[in-house]
Amino acid sequence: MMSDFPMRLQAYMAKAGVASRRQSENLILQGRVMVNNKVIRELGTKVNEDDIVQVDGITLELSENKYYIALNKPRGYVCTNYDPNEEKYARDLISMREKDLLFNVGRLDKESSGLILFTNDGDFANKMMHPRFQLEKEYLVKFDRPCLIEDLNKALDGIYIDTKEPYRIRRYDFVPRTKLYIRITLTEGKNREIRKIFSYLGYDVKSLVRIRIGTVELGDLEVGEWRNLRREEIDDLLHFRNEKKGERPRQKKTRRKESDSSY
Repeated sequence: MMSDFPMRLQAYMAKAGVASRRQSENLILQGRVMVNNKVIRELGTKVNEDDIVQVDGITLELSENKYYIALNKPRGYVCTNYDPNEEKYARDLISMREKDLLFNVGRLDKESSGLILFTNDGDFANKMMHPRFQLEKEYLVKFDRPCLIEDLNKALDGIYIDTKEPYRIRRYDFVPRTKLYIRITLTEGKNREIRKIFSYLGYDVKSLVRIRIGTVELGDLEVGEWRNLRREEIDDLLHFRNEKKGERPRQKKTRRKESDSSY
């Protein structure tokens, strides 16, 4: 094995494809992890190469191969590897022999669709989800009615809903020749952020599709289909690039006059 032992239990779990290190820590604290048939709740626990590690009774195995997958998640599928109340798992759409080693990088809620990344590289996942790197995620959102400019500007400024930190969008762009669709860009990863912002503002999100993560685009990937990320896409993500080479940087949406208040 190329892996260095002893290693922290959460690092072992991430390398085995259970979840990111942060999510693995939650599993440990929940008492769902056993080492050599003993339940472990201490985050500082280290394991050796010959230790038997189990999560929910399933024995983990390390893989030296690293996988980086882009999936077009359909509505109705969940981004978790285990939930007794669910039947449709996004990971099950990936038809590869070692898919059980994969975990999702970030989430898309059950009613949302579009681009979601899967990997078995815990270090890669941790970097992608760290808020300080400002990795952009872009969504195509359909509302029940045209959004007012003043409301979109409130979303830019930030709205306090149920946390001490504001919910906010980074940018919005109108989709030509339509009144109900808007492209919205985020850099944060709060749970159901777009839905909460616009529900607070009095809108109903009819559909939400993630179309871009950094420089990785959904493109023409069919719903329910997946592909391997290209080497340059992985490099761009690891360097937190939000624009492809040769493209002009996207500008933050400038405010319009309040008299221009409907779309």
